[in-house]
Amino acid sequence: MSVAKVTEIIASSTKSFDDAILTGVARAHKTLTNLKSAWVQNQQIKLNNEGQITEYRVQLKVTFLIED
Repeated sequence: MSVAKVTEIIASSTKSFDDAILTGVARAHKTLTNLKSAWVQNQQIKLNNEGQITEYRVQLKVTFLIED
């Protein structure tokens, strides 16, 4: 029987939401073992004073198996 844990992370990128997702998953992979899945719970953008997008942020739920 497997037991999984879900943790929440927030990642950002100046390029795109896709890049923010890739950044978050890559960073989670450095710390967590047995990553199995991730889903985007929320997306957000930051704007500058001219209304231009300066940052893309994603809130991810990452699932990994707990080792025995």
